[in-house]
Amino acid sequence: MRTSTRLRQMLDQPGLIVAPGAYDGFSARLIEAAGFRCVYMTGAGTAASHLGQPDLGLATLTEMANHASHLAACVTLPVIADADTGYGNVLNVVRTVREYERAGVAGLHIEDQVAPKKCGHIAGKQIIPTQEFCDKIRAAAEYRTDPDFVIIARTDARAVTNLDDAIERGNRAAEAGADVIFVEAPQTLDEIQRVAREVKAPLLANMV
Repeated sequence: MRTSTRLRQMLDQPGLIVAPGAYDGFSARLIEAAGFRCVYMTGAGTAASHLGQPDLGLATLTEMANHASHLAACVTLPVIADADTGYGNVLNVVRTVREYERAGVAGLHIEDQVAPKKCGHIAGKQIIPTQEFCDKIRAAAEYRTDPDFVIIARTDARAVTNLDDAIERGNRAAEAGADVIFVEAPQTLDEIQRVAREVKAPLLANMV
């Protein structure tokens, strides 16, 4: 069974999926050895370990896809990989999805920051218009070759505009075809609970 199919089956079940962040093959193997069911290839961790640089959009599509392929080859678990902004416009997103599928990961996330992006916990981020974000997500969903490949839409709107905008973007992205919505950087437990109530899709929460 493909790891993408296994991940989708996990998403169809109730409860949480805990996916610790991996930055190289060794950390991915430690996650598997510890008994977790899924691995998340962190973009910040990859930039730090692979380039020795902060997460400022310096890693290219080729570098990230190659790194993802190494992690996926090291473990039997589904690997979800950070794909930053999709590395360009809608056409670039289509190529990104194909390269990540070829890398053997089970899914990816694409975010709504202006390129070059910044780590979600760094000030000064900018976001693209909602419609442009949704066009990217729609392209990712429509042009994946594996129907089980999981598309996660991440919005950084909470830190740039407000939570209302983040929730609206999440729901719009779900309508565009995202399988999971990732609202980055909620500030309180109440905000996390509100996202869970108002976003009509499976959710990802990032704990740093």
